[in-house]
Amino acid sequence: MPGAAIEADSQPQFINREVSWLDFNSRVLALAEDPSTPLLERVKFLAIHTSNLDEYFQIRVAGLKEQVAAGVAVTSPDGMTPTEQLERIRESADEQAARVVRVFRGELVPALRAEGVNLCSWSDLSPDDRAHLRKVFEDQIFPVLTPLSVDPAHPFPYISNLSLNLAVVVRDPKSLDARFARVKVPALLPRFLQTQDGSAFVPLEQVIAAHLADLFPGMEVVSHHVFRITRNADLELEEDEAEDLLEAVETILRLRRLSQMVVRLEAERTMPENLLSLLARELELEPYDVYRVSGLLGLDQLWSIHAIDRPDLKDEPWAPTTQVRLAAPPSGPAVDVFRAMRRGDLLVHHPYDSFKTSVEAFVERAARDPAVRAIKQTLYRTSGRDSPIVHSLIRAAEAGKQVVALVELKARFDEQTNINWARVLEEAGVHVVYGLVGLKTHAKIALVVREEDDGIRLYCHVGTGNYNPTTAKTYEDLGLFTTDRDVCEDAVDLFNSLTGYSRHVDYRKLLVAPTLLRSRLLELIQRETEAGADGRIVIKLNSLVDGEMIRALYGASQAGASVDLIVRGICCLRPGVPGLSQNIRVRSIVGRFLEHSRIFRFGADGRDPVYYLGSADLMPRNLDRRVEAVAPVEDPVLQQRLQEILDVELADDSLAWALGPAGEWAKVPTHRGVNSHRRLQELALRRAAMEPDRS
Repeated sequence: MPGAAIEADSQPQFINREVSWLDFNSRVLALAEDPSTPLLERVKFLAIHTSNLDEYFQIRVAGLKEQVAAGVAVTSPDGMTPTEQLERIRESADEQAARVVRVFRGELVPALRAEGVNLCSWSDLSPDDRAHLRKVFEDQIFPVLTPLSVDPAHPFPYISNLSLNLAVVVRDPKSLDARFARVKVPALLPRFLQTQDGSAFVPLEQVIAAHLADLFPGMEVVSHHVFRITRNADLELEEDEAEDLLEAVETILRLRRLSQMVVRLEAERTMPENLLSLLARELELEPYDVYRVSGLLGLDQLWSIHAIDRPDLKDEPWAPTTQVRLAAPPSGPAVDVFRAMRRGDLLVHHPYDSFKTSVEAFVERAARDPAVRAIKQTLYRTSGRDSPIVHSLIRAAEAGKQVVALVELKARFDEQTNINWARVLEEAGVHVVYGLVGLKTHAKIALVVREEDDGIRLYCHVGTGNYNPTTAKTYEDLGLFTTDRDVCEDAVDLFNSLTGYSRHVDYRKLLVAPTLLRSRLLELIQRETEAGADGRIVIKLNSLVDGEMIRALYGASQAGASVDLIVRGICCLRPGVPGLSQNIRVRSIVGRFLEHSRIFRFGADGRDPVYYLGSADLMPRNLDRRVEAVAPVEDPVLQQRLQEILDVELADDSLAWALGPAGEWAKVPTHRGVNSHRRLQELALRRAAMEPDRS
């Protein structure tokens, strides 16, 4: 493990959650800094880093600022006050901002130019290129611009969240009075405009700035500077008081767009102090809320540069394989997914295994199969208007099947998409429900009820990721297809509790939150604690925050159990502390695919280890405030498959980072050069080449 060992009582037992998240985003930024990452993928990771930070300020920083404003003095589990956390956030944000400038201006822009992708400034353009963009400005940009002045007759305008803006100072040549005006950079236009020959990309705000005289005729444009603000997006929904949840969520969306609380102002470093003070005063910001930026703002929009057609500058395309038992013969009919499931449980691992030929095929077959009587499914984050799964549910309802869709309206930043889908589904005759008051439904579960010769049979899918074909191409997730009677009947009970007035709490095999998951996981950890040196725990998840779970893992370590944790994002546990966690190791895999699956293994080899997969991280919200479903994987072959995934990620020394006892992350030293994403691709291709047993 990196770093020197610390004693159990020399530091807090927990790492600060906010600091740990910033460390995760630092690991994302490291991918943009890594010269071995393909060039346009480095651009992509820079966009992801910026987008992540925007969401963090909208939610986490906004929450801390509200605590400070309310005078909340409660400390976090690691002993930091809200003010102290904001100070640490500022330090880390400043440090990462400097790294962003270094990598973008110092490395990526020159490297892209060398490859013929020229990100240039207006001042770099030739007269012909300027003439071309002048025409673009007149035809496409000027008509949609709305300059807003600030004077006694015009109050300071509302600045929308995450919008790019030009702060313009103009002067009346007659009175010599200087005035401030704001010009919003329209989000509906491309952020980067191409020159006529397509050889260069120019930021839209610079094209607008070059033509400000057209917006203020008869006035002298003294100066202009780009700025951007971030507003609070974490608005509370009082479900108990809402008569119609859908209308209540729509109200929250309107309030979010018009949120009054600004949490961050980003401005070009060249902006003069008096103008910066004006903005800070009007936006009611403290000095530590203001970030001066060298270079372009809003690098989240670099996605448009990543999208250019230069496959030579990107990762090699990956075509997911079809799970061997679901693969149709070259000249034969499509595989009967229900028959395949009756022959035994199936495990799919996205994006290595195809989402289209597994999950989509399961729902699509159920929609058109005349023997299917009902389909019940949760939808947390759906894709756009072409979602195959949603369209399959609509076709099933139109065919007269009983279709229930639990649409989670409160999935943050996907609320509008889910509202739109809920209405479309309802119009098609799908029974749409929104879950339980006070709880988000985060479980990923689909249930099919089919009438067969020997009676009703149930088919179930339990996953770790959303029913979203777009993210399934880049998010690493798992799905279990099973006809296990106990699991399927548990799914029936779970849907009944979500759609009716059931208060079902006793499940046969599924670990369901908030009723059972926490207590059952603690029992499994305790089992390994009691096994002492023979105890073994391996957990792969996105975040580890829950204090009770962390203390239980500390107890297992103190008893001699061996604990390996693969945590992509936040980890508040301190590993490797003598007397506390010396038997715990923590690593993080960050790379091409977003590690999103959750796997739980309890038990050493030879002691009949148990395996689970599901939708829950070890966070208070997942264990106590969400509906989650975690399923056992009992087939020995599928258990071996899960263990193979864990073994590959524990052997990774290319993408992996290790967490030290003082809370510091360091890249794992490279010895064998194991890249888990490439290795899992190789294993998927090997499985796909196997001859399926079609008996």
